[in-house]
Amino acid sequence: MKFSEEKQKLAEEIIARYPEGKQKSALIPLLHIAQEENKGWLDIPTMDYVAGLLKILPIEVYEVATFYTMFNLKPVGTYVFEVCRTGPCMLNGSDEIIQYIKDKLGIQEGETTPDGLFTLKPAECLGACGYAPMMQLGKFYKEHLTKEKVDQIIDECRKNAAINN
Repeated sequence: MKFSEEKQKLAEEIIARYPEGKQKSALIPLLHIAQEENKGWLDIPTMDYVAGLLKILPIEVYEVATFYTMFNLKPVGTYVFEVCRTGPCMLNGSDEIIQYIKDKLGIQEGETTPDGLFTLKPAECLGACGYAPMMQLGKFYKEHLTKEKVDQIIDECRKNAAINN
């Protein structure tokens, strides 16, 4: 694993923000870069690479990567549906939305569709309780979900994938 030239420069800029001996503070941003560079997930060689950049032990990287749900430790689809399943979302139907997505895409929680497009990943609170039920899709929140909205989201993702291939 090695970052692209552009991402390597960005990583170096991020690391330079912190004084010598405190470079571990750059870990989360570097893990985001690494995940992006590694098709949306972090494997052991990628995490070891980040540890080397920061001059820290690999276990220090593993501890962070395994703690935060924003990091994927196995391959994921192009589109990751992170559906909130905590109290307010559950009270507003997130369980039904999750089940609908499972049925619609033919996958279970944590699985990816055979075409590699979609992964369903239940999430704990995403901090948008007033917009329940909701999910995070990349950098975007999809709110007040209904079956019809889920269908639209899936269709949009498929269209974007077709355009980008």
